[in-house]
Amino acid sequence: MRQAGETGNSLKMVFRNHPENERIVRTTAAVFVSILDPTLEEISDFKTAVSEAVTNAIIHAYPESGGDIEAYFKRENKKITVIITDYGVGIKDVKKSMQPLYTTLHTQERSGMGFTFMEAFSDEITVKSEPGKGTTVKLIKIMGKGEECGEDL
Repeated sequence: MRQAGETGNSLKMVFRNHPENERIVRTTAAVFVSILDPTLEEISDFKTAVSEAVTNAIIHAYPESGGDIEAYFKRENKKITVIITDYGVGIKDVKKSMQPLYTTLHTQERSGMGFTFMEAFSDEITVKSEPGKGTTVKLIKIMGKGEECGEDL
């Protein structure tokens, strides 16, 4: 039972690495934060960051076959935490992979900007990966930061 004044919630999704699932997770992300009455810009930024994390997992985690991806959403007051986890090939050099324009898929139309967008549209990003075991991307976004400063977003 929810306590008076409590605004926390969590949600876990497990889905296959099919491209159409990115849209489902992106929409879920927007609905999950909607209770906080975010601005359109905050919703757009949040959806973009989540979309990039999910897209990276869909495209890079399982190059030879399908696999599962987990999306975990947690809301504590205005702090939103999203954790995207795959159990695929992993990333050999996380630091290098986070550089703008870096991509391992040179034969496809990939810009190498996924992590750059995640960093730009999140307040915090953590990436942990182990080759052959998978990757976890943790995004944190504080909604309504402009309100605290008296700014209009």
